[in-house]
Amino acid sequence: MKKKILEVLKKNKNNFISGEQLSNQLGVTRTSIWKHVNALKEEGYEIESISRKGYKLIKEPDILSRDELLIELESDRLGNDIHCFKTIDSTNNYAKKLALDGALEGTIVISEEQTGGRGRLGRHWVSPAGDNIYMSMILRPTIYPNEAAKITIIAAASIANSINKVTGLEAGIKWPNDIIIDNKKVCGILTEMSAELNNINYVILGMGVNVNIDKFPKEIDHIATSLKKALGTEVSRKEILINIVKEFEELYYNFINTGSLKKTVDICKKKSVTLGKIVNIINKNEIMIAEAIDITENGELVIRKDNGEIINIISGEVSVRGIDSYV
Repeated sequence: MKKKILEVLKKNKNNFISGEQLSNQLGVTRTSIWKHVNALKEEGYEIESISRKGYKLIKEPDILSRDELLIELESDRLGNDIHCFKTIDSTNNYAKKLALDGALEGTIVISEEQTGGRGRLGRHWVSPAGDNIYMSMILRPTIYPNEAAKITIIAAASIANSINKVTGLEAGIKWPNDIIIDNKKVCGILTEMSAELNNINYVILGMGVNVNIDKFPKEIDHIATSLKKALGTEVSRKEILINIVKEFEELYYNFINTGSLKKTVDICKKKSVTLGKIVNIINKNEIMIAEAIDITENGELVIRKDNGEIINIISGEVSVRGIDSYV
């Protein structure tokens, strides 16, 4: 019921709607309306209440709540179910449990804080409370397991587009899974999969976006940034998250329905901070220096080695680093 009341207030924002109207429209008592409005106020919603005039939504908090996101996403596919936590070890871990229990494609897990957040190759991901976005999505794509790495590329294009749309900042893509602003990392993507020989059971698409965090641990301060630090003002986490889901939905289902990654690759090429650079290609303990020259229609990075040999690198096999910096 609280979600329904919030939805009506949002549709009538800056206008009063009487308790009687809400009561008749939703089929509950005015006392029940009053209790739920008070609950919304406790969550941070600024709602003006005036006798004989009713309730008016003045201001919304930047919270990532299930009710708020279900109203705003308006999607039949992605975000059809949302699980929100104040703290959790890892949104990817919880999403895996849900996937094993049969959760539908598009189920989303969000937490205000992660105690065991991680990036690619098991690296620790700093996940303090309240400032950032920690989100995982369950996908069940009808593709072969060897194509799953393409989902990471789709996510990168979606996040870079969303950041630009909401903030105006030009976010770059460091192939395949890092989003870069001012030559520093603002977002990382972790894609994990459960599959059989020719069939994917599920894919967990995880992402951490540094939105309003001000300070980073000393060991990563030189390579990490946030949208707030880059823009000089706080950014709505809700707006960023909603746009990411919508952008991803468009590119993901375009790929699933057509089999083509062209739309995504075009974005990745345009926003690449890797192409045209001499980079370190790191495969376990081996490092190869090469020039990044292209991204194929399948999302593979094309590199030219010192001896002139040209090879394609598949996402997930290696890490790419700049010669003198992270980028």
